[in-house]
Amino acid sequence: MSPVRFEMLATDGSARTGRLHTPHGVVTTPAFMPVGTRGTVRNVGVDDLDAVGAKMVLANTYHLMLRPGADVVASLGGLHGFSGWEGPMLTDSGGYQVFSLDPDLDEEGVTFASTYDGSAVRLTPEDAVAVQEQLGADVAMVLDHLVGLPASPAVVRDAMERTLRWSERALGAHSRSDQALFGIVQGGTDPDLRAESARRTAALGFAGFGIGGLSVGESAAERAVALDAVLPELPTTTVRYVMGLGDTEGVLDAVERGCDLFDCVWPTRLARHGKVLSRLGDYSIRRAEFKADSGPIDPECGCFTCTTHSRGYLRHLNVTGELLGHRLLSIHNLFYTLAVLADAAAAIASGRFSDFRGELVRSRASRASE
Repeated sequence: MSPVRFEMLATDGSARTGRLHTPHGVVTTPAFMPVGTRGTVRNVGVDDLDAVGAKMVLANTYHLMLRPGADVVASLGGLHGFSGWEGPMLTDSGGYQVFSLDPDLDEEGVTFASTYDGSAVRLTPEDAVAVQEQLGADVAMVLDHLVGLPASPAVVRDAMERTLRWSERALGAHSRSDQALFGIVQGGTDPDLRAESARRTAALGFAGFGIGGLSVGESAAERAVALDAVLPELPTTTVRYVMGLGDTEGVLDAVERGCDLFDCVWPTRLARHGKVLSRLGDYSIRRAEFKADSGPIDPECGCFTCTTHSRGYLRHLNVTGELLGHRLLSIHNLFYTLAVLADAAAAIASGRFSDFRGELVRSRASRASE
C-alpha cells in the first residue's frame, strides 16, 4: 500500500475537496505548496510557514543534489530534519531544469552544467529517484522531459514518449517504502497527446499524478483544453497536481476542473519586487500614494503583516531595500494564496464554489481597474 493516499470528501460539479494523507501529516485539498527550492522558502522561516497556514512544502532536487548534496541532507535527518519543517514535503525531480537550463539530453538522461561552478552534472531517471530517496520527502516525482511552448507536434510527442519511458525506469528504481512516487503527464496543449499521456501514465499505477508541461508559455484557454483532456483519464482516487501553477485565476480555473494540488514561486518572488497579491487586486507597494498610508494591505486580511504594519511602513522598507520588507510581503502573499485555496475547499464542501470563484475574480478585477 502506498504511504500516500487521497481521500475524497466532497464534490461540487467537477471541483473536489479531500484529504491527502502522508507520513508527515494530512493536507486538505485543494492546497498550495510554497516553494522551498534549496530547503527553505525564500525570506521566511518554518514558524512563518506555520503561521500563514502552509501544510505542505516543495523542495528542488536539482539544487539540493548540488548544494549541500543529497548525502549531506540525509545525514542531517533528511529534508525534514535538515530544514526543521515537520509537515509533508514533495520534491520535484529536476525535470523543470531540463526545460530551463537547456542541458544535453539523450535517451539515458541529461547532462547539466552546474549553476554553481559549471561542472558537468549527470541526471538519469534512476539518479533522480535515488537522490529523492536520500532527501526523504513524502512525495517524489519522476524525471520528465518538459518542453517550452509553442513547440511542434513532433517535439511534443518525442518529449511525451521519453517521459513515459523514463517513468517506467523510475518505477523500477524506486524502493523507499515510506515515500510515494508520482508520475507526470506531458503532451503540450494537444488534447489528443494529453489524453494519451494521461491514459498511459495512469496505467503504470502511480500513487498520484503531476500534470506537467504547463505554465511554460501557453494561454489560459490552451491550458484549459489540456486539463480537460487529461482529467477524465486519471483515477478519481488519486491526487492531481498541476505543477508550477500559482496565479489566483489560473488556480481557481484548475480547481473548477477537478485539480487538487499546486505550487509556484509566484507569491514570494513577487514579494521581493514589492508586488502585493490580494482580494483587492494585485499592486505594487512602491507606489507613491502609499508613502503616508496608515492602512494595511487588506483590512480584512488576518496575516501578521496586515494586522501589524501599515502600507506606508511596508513601502518604506521596500524602497530602501530592507530585507524585512521582503519577509513581510512574502508572509502576506503566502497567507493570501493559501487562504484562497482553503476558502475554495470550504466552498466546495458547501456546494458554492462557483459563487465563491466568481465573487473573488470580480473583486480582484474591479479593484485592479480602479
